[in-house]
Amino acid sequence: MQPVERTSPEGVDFGWVMQMTFVTTILVGSPIVALLSLNATLPTWGARAVFAIQVGAVIWFVTAIALYVYAKRTDAGDGGARPTKETED
Repeated sequence: MQPVERTSPEGVDFGWVMQMTFVTTILVGSPIVALLSLNATLPTWGARAVFAIQVGAVIWFVTAIALYVYAKRTDAGDGGARPTKETED
């Protein structure tokens, strides 16, 4: 019986794309939202939350699309190696 965590995805590894989108958006997107908020008038916590959600959603979407394109072009997420006959069994 094969372990559950073993997969051999064909095409884009969507799990890798989702994980990298999450990490990249936090590492890169958070400072961008903070910098953009410096020029915005945000008098209440509600206004701050709405601003962060609106800007963060755009950053999340752009990051996800960019990582999907990257994964599609470079076979990212699978270690960069094609499955061999031994690993397919």
